[in-house]
Amino acid sequence: MVIRRSTSAPGGVPAAPDGPSLTEDQVSGGSPVARLVNAQPWIMDATVAVLIVLVGLAGSIFAWEAAAGARFLGLYPQDSRVEHTVIWTWLAGMLGGGALLLLRRVRPLTVTALLTAGFVLSLLAAGVQGVLGACVACALYSVAVAHGPRVTWSVVAVVLVVLTAATWRWEQIAFVEMIAWSGVTPSPEPWAPAQHLPEPPFAAARRTGSLLVLYAVLLLGVAVGSAARARRLHAHDLVERYRALERERDQSAALARAAERAHIAREMHDVVAHNVSVMVTLADGADAAFERAPDRSRDAVRQVARTGRSALIDMQRVLGALGPADDDGTGRRGEPTEVDLPTLVEPFGAAGLPLTVTGLDTALPDDTSLRLAVLRILGEALTNVLRHAPGTPSVQVAVRRTPTTLEVEVVDGGGTRAGEGPGTGRGIVGMRERAALLGGHVEAGPHPGGGWRVHAVLPWTDEHGGRP
Repeated sequence: MVIRRSTSAPGGVPAAPDGPSLTEDQVSGGSPVARLVNAQPWIMDATVAVLIVLVGLAGSIFAWEAAAGARFLGLYPQDSRVEHTVIWTWLAGMLGGGALLLLRRVRPLTVTALLTAGFVLSLLAAGVQGVLGACVACALYSVAVAHGPRVTWSVVAVVLVVLTAATWRWEQIAFVEMIAWSGVTPSPEPWAPAQHLPEPPFAAARRTGSLLVLYAVLLLGVAVGSAARARRLHAHDLVERYRALERERDQSAALARAAERAHIAREMHDVVAHNVSVMVTLADGADAAFERAPDRSRDAVRQVARTGRSALIDMQRVLGALGPADDDGTGRRGEPTEVDLPTLVEPFGAAGLPLTVTGLDTALPDDTSLRLAVLRILGEALTNVLRHAPGTPSVQVAVRRTPTTLEVEVVDGGGTRAGEGPGTGRGIVGMRERAALLGGHVEAGPHPGGGWRVHAVLPWTDEHGGRP
């Protein structure tokens, strides 16, 4: 069996496989005839019924001759019409059994019970089983296909007990007798003495041979049915596993898309919210000081332009994340690698924040993810001060590096004017997610001395030791 693999969409998200989902018929395979029978099971039922009728018609000729030979050998009275009884019983069993087999797929247990009863009645009426033994075997095949081992073998045990008792008690003309006695020619003289059959153990040997043939036919039907059920269950199991893999693939794709959207939303928030907040504050200050301090207004406008250009560059980097992997095949996204903390903090000072900074000239590790996290966390913390704590008397900014950690701390003294209202909370969540990806953490909350404090701790690996 060959299962076509699904391709991958841009960004590493698996795409849906071409064509319909896997089916049990595709797993089972087989010839065109087998596929046709699986699609139209009534064809097999009709074929089996027709074969039973054809075999029964052919066997009825031997049954007639065997009955005549049995009468000549003394098994039946010479003046009996045993041939007619045998042939009509044989034909009735053949037609009834073939008709019942058309329903074996729908009601296997009921059909098995009726055929077993017909088998017993045929033996009672004429001492022959006809083709009902083969019909019972076909019915047991359907029972084995439709039910589990416990039900199947319980039915088989009951059928074997009933058929064994009926065969041993009433059967007179079986398969062996049909072959042996069909060659016996009755005497044309009515006064010719009848030849009597030998007494047991010859009769016991005949019935034993008949039972062995019957057991072989019945157990063959059960074995073939059990094998067919095992193949069907195996195909069903493979289809269920494949569908589970499809569901898992779809869930993974959905999670990947959600993670991608969250990543883009976080980057857009960091870039747009930070820079636009600074630009809005600078523009408001330039407008307020335009008449009385045109030089300061001009400087503020220039700062707005610089901040806008920086925001545009960062926006292009974020949008580049939506495209394919880089030409070097690394698949890394367009993220800044050169981090200039004084340049990051400068616009906030120009926007009016009373900054007190320490450690901005600290040499950051070479880890690009760590450098980007410092940049984004510091920018988010200062943006929150600018938006939610206007008029704050002080803003303490500190960057500290130890042999195993890098710390970023921003503490404001609390706003004296109304801010922009409650935020979405995405900024703090983004800071914590960035820190968690690096094995660190972020504490954000009210400061005991008033105001708000953001404290980020990011572990890193130095040249001589490992990350704790």
